[in-house]
Amino acid sequence: MTQNRPEAHVIKLGGSLIVPDGGINVPFLKEFNAFIRRQVTERGRRFFLFVGGGRLARHYRDAGAEITGHELASDDLDWLGVHATRLNAHLFRTIFRDIAHPAIIKDYSYIHKPEKPVVIAAGWRPGWSTDYVAAVLAQDYHIKTIVKMSNTDFIYDKDPRTESDAKPIERISWADYRAIVGDTWEPGANAPFDPIASKLASELSLRVIYLNGLQLANVEKALDNEPFTGTVIS
Repeated sequence: MTQNRPEAHVIKLGGSLIVPDGGINVPFLKEFNAFIRRQVTERGRRFFLFVGGGRLARHYRDAGAEITGHELASDDLDWLGVHATRLNAHLFRTIFRDIAHPAIIKDYSYIHKPEKPVVIAAGWRPGWSTDYVAAVLAQDYHIKTIVKMSNTDFIYDKDPRTESDAKPIERISWADYRAIVGDTWEPGANAPFDPIASKLASELSLRVIYLNGLQLANVEKALDNEPFTGTVIS
């Protein structure tokens, strides 16, 4: 195992931030590019950026189902998700080309020894969600916190899209969180942090910070261990 360097962070970017409906979110990516570069140059931080697939994978899933006339097999759904994360990751590798490790991490059977301050990671294989691989990445590099950047401010006790009385959660234990999301995961599932990844994160005593990634000033507060808006699972 490699020794973790100071100020290294795993950031999991939800694919919905990168490719929402309507195309690539160029304005956000410009802001994120400047944000990461400032964190590297001014704060001396290093980042493992794990990039999700989000709506891109869903567009391919829906197209496949419409063309074939039936739902796709689970392994095909998984592979579409994996390749969606890799396409998004290569976009990030292009954006950060001058300060990023030259290879995208997409095989977690061995550990890279990156010298650059930014490392881009993507999905691996069917059965491994992007949340799960982010937890594996944190384990491999001895990092105890994952910052998950989503498009909502909090994790809720119920689905706020369908339940009007859903309440935001600021802090929750792994045991209580897992009681909400259950123990099974399916491709395309929309849990804030998926059940299988949650089991591993609980076993590793990882802390997950879940927040709105569009609010980068709030993300910086979380990195600085200052009060921020979001949910902490630990």
